[in-house]
Amino acid sequence: MNDTYIVTGFVVIDDLLTVMNHQDDGRTGVSASEIMIVAVVAAKYFQKHHERALLVLQRLGYIPKTSLSRFNRRWHNLLATLWQLAELVGDLLAQGTVFIIDSMPLPVCKWVRAPRCKKVQGRAFHGYCASKAARYFGGQLPLVCDAHGVPVTFQMLPARWDELVPVQELLAGLPPGSQVVADKGYVSYQDEILAYFHGHVRLIPKYRKNMRSNSQADALLIREHRSLIETVNSQLEKMGLQRLYARTNEGFALKVLASLVALALTNVN
Repeated sequence: MNDTYIVTGFVVIDDLLTVMNHQDDGRTGVSASEIMIVAVVAAKYFQKHHERALLVLQRLGYIPKTSLSRFNRRWHNLLATLWQLAELVGDLLAQGTVFIIDSMPLPVCKWVRAPRCKKVQGRAFHGYCASKAARYFGGQLPLVCDAHGVPVTFQMLPARWDELVPVQELLAGLPPGSQVVADKGYVSYQDEILAYFHGHVRLIPKYRKNMRSNSQADALLIREHRSLIETVNSQLEKMGLQRLYARTNEGFALKVLASLVALALTNVN
């Protein structure tokens, strides 16, 4: 573990909670910032194993003594706060005008257990990951990152939904003049026109071979930044994002959000 990462992460989270006017109950012995840094460290170093991260941080003296059950209760009460914080982290730490967009699978259980899954049900959650040539059951994470891999905007959607569904909403939060590199799954002349018309944001997908070719400048931009998508996906997979078998939907969302905050603190330049 990196002491600088832990201290910096805590300071950033604590400052953002102050900006959000979050106030802890005076009776609590552990602050919301300390609860969140445990989850972020668990995502970064322990593949979401909260008990292990809690024990290590207590032994190192970073946080006061608290039981796992009390930690879990506090943690599950912070869903709305963490979601807002994850969005705020992206707004504050993102740099430049070049971004990447991609979607990665969020399986809630193994495929063979899909018929018995109680958290989500229905064909809307039957997904297929083309890059891995594998079916999965759960959701997907459409994600926009800056050129350094800092998450800027995101959503959590059912796996079967088309990748283009959230595009306009995701791009609406980017500054005018932004360029967004995407793969072939985001080819849509209509979305390119709408994104530029409403927010002066250029969506630049890599066109298929049977379509018009990208301009020389766009092709160069794609070559320079396309590999970053794979890097971000690899970082999130190492954090265990493909094995988030939480007991509740709230717990599942919390683990995804903790991963995004951990990713932002890792890639901030």
